[in-house]
Amino acid sequence: MTSVEMNLILEEIGKKARRASASLAVLPPEAKQLCLESMADALENRKAEIMRANSVDIINAGNNGMDEAKIDRLKLDEVRIKAMADGLRQVAAQHDPVGRIISENIRPNGLKITKIAVPFGVVGIIYEARPNVTADAAGICIKAGNAVILRGGKEAFESNSVIAAILNESAGASGLPDGVVQLIPWTDREAVKLMLKMDKYIDLVIPRGGESLIRTVVAEATMPVLKHYKGVCHLFVDSSCDVKKALDIIVNAKCSRPAVCNALETLLIDRSIAPEFVPLLAEKLSARKVELRGDDEFCALVPQAKKATEDDYYAEYLSLILAVKTVGAVEEAVEHINTYGSRHSDGILSLIPEDIEYFTRNVDSSTVYVNASTRFTDGGEFGMGAEIGISTDKLHARGPMGTDELTTYKYIVLGDGQIR
Repeated sequence: MTSVEMNLILEEIGKKARRASASLAVLPPEAKQLCLESMADALENRKAEIMRANSVDIINAGNNGMDEAKIDRLKLDEVRIKAMADGLRQVAAQHDPVGRIISENIRPNGLKITKIAVPFGVVGIIYEARPNVTADAAGICIKAGNAVILRGGKEAFESNSVIAAILNESAGASGLPDGVVQLIPWTDREAVKLMLKMDKYIDLVIPRGGESLIRTVVAEATMPVLKHYKGVCHLFVDSSCDVKKALDIIVNAKCSRPAVCNALETLLIDRSIAPEFVPLLAEKLSARKVELRGDDEFCALVPQAKKATEDDYYAEYLSLILAVKTVGAVEEAVEHINTYGSRHSDGILSLIPEDIEYFTRNVDSSTVYVNASTRFTDGGEFGMGAEIGISTDKLHARGPMGTDELTTYKYIVLGDGQIR
């Protein structure tokens, strides 16, 4: 298919989404809720169909040399399909973000100015090998009154196609306008380039995937972009901490799902506790086949560790590799995080109130943890049901993004003949 032919089809997709968004923006909350509940039921009722399609994607991924951690992100089973459905139900049960009053102000001249939340309109989502994003994105966009245009990665094409078809059928059966959820039917990269020029139809684009994808979207998009480039997440082991809890948190943050953006990538350890703490840490992580890369002080305590380079402290490994550095105190830990981090998720493991306060006030990240795993940076874990993504931007949203973050606002000004 030529670019011209592709562009014509994308133009029709955009027009359909724009028309749908106008109807969806004023749809009653009850109608949106019933639709999302119907979508959730349909996913579970047709789980066998979804898993058959997903098995094709898994086989193709293996044949193309995808590593095990990334294949795990791609895989759908009954538990994960139920999680997708439950996420839609949680979104359905939440407050409707559209029409909520953000502020009210009556001016001395009698004008009443009300700031209310409204949908963006049409949201474009570009994502890689995460088929659950198809359901999450559709659900959150609909709840927030937006039509959505989805462009998934080639690795999950079969899964995405089936999930999107199920969601489309459910939306139509629930009375939602045609075009509320649309999946771009090609994995050609040219489709992404063309989509990113559709600012006439798409009001906001959200990329979810690797850093190269996100930088491409930012460089080429003609509409606003919400994103995070990567998740270089840190934990700092303070001079006073609950050692058992700290070890458990570190293992969870690094090993539970190493290929996700909220996994631990760099560990900072106060050198006063290092001689006692590091051998216990090395034993725990070695048992889980984690490769350790550390500074000279750390390597002296762990002979099997590799010497870390400067690049290691900037790295998002997305695998069982952990960079480690010893530091003098909380101030040095904060300086390291603010220098090498990605403003995603960073935490302190400490029993010292003053250090905790310093850390939480000074670390410049979207989510800051105290004595907990970074793996909780997730819309579901934050009570959003599902998430549209995680933003490390400071405009318009930051951290996990749910329905509230997919609205903008407008002012309603009520007067009684006032003139200026």
